[in-house]
Amino acid sequence: MRCFHLLAASALVSVAALAAPDSPFQISAPSILARTKILASDEFEGRGLGSTGEEKTITYLVAEFKKLGLAPGNPDGTYIQQVPLVGITSHPSLSFAVGGRTLALESINDFIGMTPRIVPHIEAKDSDVVFVGYGVVAPEYGWDDFKGVDVRGKTVVMLINDPPVTDPQTGELDPKIFGGAAMTYYGRWTYKYEIAAARGAAACLIVHDTGPAAYPFGVVVSSWSRENFEVRAADRNAGRVAFQGWLTLDATQKLFAAAGHDFDAAKRSAVSRDFHPIALGARASFAVEATLRNVDSRNVAALLPGADPKLRNEFLIYTAHWDAFGRDPRLKGDQIFNGAADNAAGTAVLLELAQAMKALPAAAAPRRSVLFLSVTAEERGLLGTRCYAQSPLYPLTQTVANINMDGANQFGPTSDIEVVGYGASTLDDIARGVAEKQGRELKRERHPERGSYYRSDHFEFAKVGVPAFYASAGWNYIGQPADYGEKKVNDYIAHDYHQVTDEVKPDWTFEGAAQDTEFLLQIGLQVANDPSWPEWKSGNEFKARRDAMLEAAGSSKP
Repeated sequence: MRCFHLLAASALVSVAALAAPDSPFQISAPSILARTKILASDEFEGRGLGSTGEEKTITYLVAEFKKLGLAPGNPDGTYIQQVPLVGITSHPSLSFAVGGRTLALESINDFIGMTPRIVPHIEAKDSDVVFVGYGVVAPEYGWDDFKGVDVRGKTVVMLINDPPVTDPQTGELDPKIFGGAAMTYYGRWTYKYEIAAARGAAACLIVHDTGPAAYPFGVVVSSWSRENFEVRAADRNAGRVAFQGWLTLDATQKLFAAAGHDFDAAKRSAVSRDFHPIALGARASFAVEATLRNVDSRNVAALLPGADPKLRNEFLIYTAHWDAFGRDPRLKGDQIFNGAADNAAGTAVLLELAQAMKALPAAAAPRRSVLFLSVTAEERGLLGTRCYAQSPLYPLTQTVANINMDGANQFGPTSDIEVVGYGASTLDDIARGVAEKQGRELKRERHPERGSYYRSDHFEFAKVGVPAFYASAGWNYIGQPADYGEKKVNDYIAHDYHQVTDEVKPDWTFEGAAQDTEFLLQIGLQVANDPSWPEWKSGNEFKARRDAMLEAAGSSKP
């Protein structure tokens, strides 16, 4: 193992030459750290939407792109794409009439609730409560948790994640159903609220369980209990489920027990195609008083025009979200969610990539145009990228790929790197070759059950058909014990993820981030220069969307 570390370290020493041997700029770990410190400083107030922190963030990003010599990314001559949002601060109440008594739940401690509807008040009384298992309707797996039960006007309770179906022969998770260990979109909370709305439910309550959710309930509290955001809509989101919420596991067990049901037994029964919805014999009453405000948030876009006159109207897009959770005045002591790892670090990498690519000599400059897009409202449901995907600055039919950054490796260089959603597109094949040149191994993600593919900005590009790539830090840290990376990640999720403690730590070197930035730069250069376009691989769920998009536009990729 020691010899392997030495060989890998030797490969890392020479990797800078991969980017641009004649370039006056080399990717720098101290530079990434310095930019992260600026963005994650208290001065930026947690980069909250519609706040002074947003103003400072946008000003900083525009100034940095101008300093680097990049052109305005918006064809209107600015670096800004407007993202019209509505901030909704919900004040919810929730209770159940069950077993001849009222079970009143306490906001924050027992449940989190909000409305996505852009209205000042919603209310419902005596809504029948139905447990619908995982809430999944997946014809391709022969799966329907609703079984024709009419849930219009009712309150549906669902389990988080996908049904963990096991293979009867091996006892292991069946890879042919719901991705095996990997979470599919059916397991995401966004899908669960969508299917509840499609079925006409009045409310949808997701049961939080730390294991399958992959984060503690404190993350739900910090993410959902304050102001939430929606893209402004003419119908004021009338088609969305009126009350979206999360129940703690303890509150759920109390509800089931009061209704005379065994929650654990009901949960076990849900891991079967034969599951039928369970009417709990309880009635929910809920209300939300909502404070509304319009927020004109912004994506920041900078363009490096392609060097080839024939290809400069084709685009590669790098993305990283700039937003965090701002300031929470209800907290005692530290009130600022600095969002250092998530995602000041990824934004710093985006700037470093822009600087490196701009500094390339003319002979090595990318042939296609490259758009560096720092997006808003990722933490509020990928809203900034959704806005871009719905109203792109450049046609999606001319967008060859998206490369996304969410976080960065702050702890040190690794001998590997992982791809989230490995095997989705030919971008993985390019990435494998780049990793090999770095002396590293490309791996599929270690924890696909966390559903990371559906939790960052690349997903909005994938949903509209654009091949999207999202890499994450490796796990084998050079010179460190085998479990070093796992411990670091688990500690971050348990203590810092979406918390005020996500601040720059003394042991952050960003040497690993510099290594990964070189990796992403090389992938981007190949995509920007290769005559052929990246493609979704056969059988991928997004391939048909890309094919249909190009066919409708009369386009044909090289």
